[in-house]
Amino acid sequence: MEITNVNEYEAIAKQKLPKMVYDYYASGAEDQWTLAENRNAFSRILFRPRILIDVTKIDMTTTVLGFKISMPIMIAPTAMQKMAHPEGEYATARAASAAGTIMTLSSWATSSVEEVASTGPGIRFFQLYVYKNRNVVEQLVRRAERAGFKAIALTVDTPRLGRREADIKNRFTLPPFLTLKNFEGLDLGTMDKADDSGLASYVAGQIDRSLSWKDVKWLQTITSLPILVKGVLTAEDARLSVQNGAAGIIVSNHGARQLDYVPSTIMALEEVVKATQGRIPVFLDGGVRRGTDVFKALALGASGIFIGRPVVFSLAAEGEAGVRKVLQMMRDEFELTMALSGCRSIQEISRNHIVADWDSAGSSRIAPRL
Repeated sequence: MEITNVNEYEAIAKQKLPKMVYDYYASGAEDQWTLAENRNAFSRILFRPRILIDVTKIDMTTTVLGFKISMPIMIAPTAMQKMAHPEGEYATARAASAAGTIMTLSSWATSSVEEVASTGPGIRFFQLYVYKNRNVVEQLVRRAERAGFKAIALTVDTPRLGRREADIKNRFTLPPFLTLKNFEGLDLGTMDKADDSGLASYVAGQIDRSLSWKDVKWLQTITSLPILVKGVLTAEDARLSVQNGAAGIIVSNHGARQLDYVPSTIMALEEVVKATQGRIPVFLDGGVRRGTDVFKALALGASGIFIGRPVVFSLAAEGEAGVRKVLQMMRDEFELTMALSGCRSIQEISRNHIVADWDSAGSSRIAPRL
């Protein structure tokens, strides 16, 4: 059966993967309310398309932290991709590079920064968890820099791991034939079996709960790479990100895997964008499955979006070819959305091209009284 949209990969991944692995990728925290809301919120934003505009040429290119990419659709960090497919992060890196876009490598990847760099050219960011042992952090950042990574995406929403009940039920742990490759030589590359989630125990033992804004400053003293603060959901933290020297913000609720009942990222986006006052770019991840979702995020002020689960599901289904296809389908849908909305470049996408159900004028904006 021909795959015609990104969502269809999830069912194939569910068939192919061991239950423990599929559940780890697919599930959210606790009641999984935010998990559903990340998707549902997009359906509460409607288009106000402009007609009779020459859309012969559509330019989707954009720049992110000064790097030119083919489209504002990038790859979010997702952990342990070799659980999905033997080629894991290698395949994802090649697919991102072929699509002319950015891949973010997870700290908890099953391939190291050096291995991913060895796949060939490409613009890559490195997602960082701050360990209690700061020497480990420093080494890791240096290695990412040496391997040619262009930015650090600092995850700030995980002082403790969210309660993911599927992982507890499944006693989730990294399969024995895999390691967290970036930590292999540091005796932090394996995960012990636990009475609940092996990952939760690993995080409790290794990740620094004391992480604060002073550490964002500290990070800037050990690297010249731009730092993206990943996990901002409020205006207050957006302003603090600017004040503390962040190069950008990723509006993220960690794929709804941390605190349940936080808003969807698309609903939190506008508050964060307004608070930054255009001083730094704001990106979004969480729930993006269609080109229409990408357009909506850009109309609300995002400079680009990141996709996570679609990558691991397509990787599980078809390896590198699957990830390439996801990026191509999202690109094609986004281009079509732009054309049908009357936008010929990213710069032309504006707040006037959408109406959200939280807009004060509500549905009357769709048909204004003359």
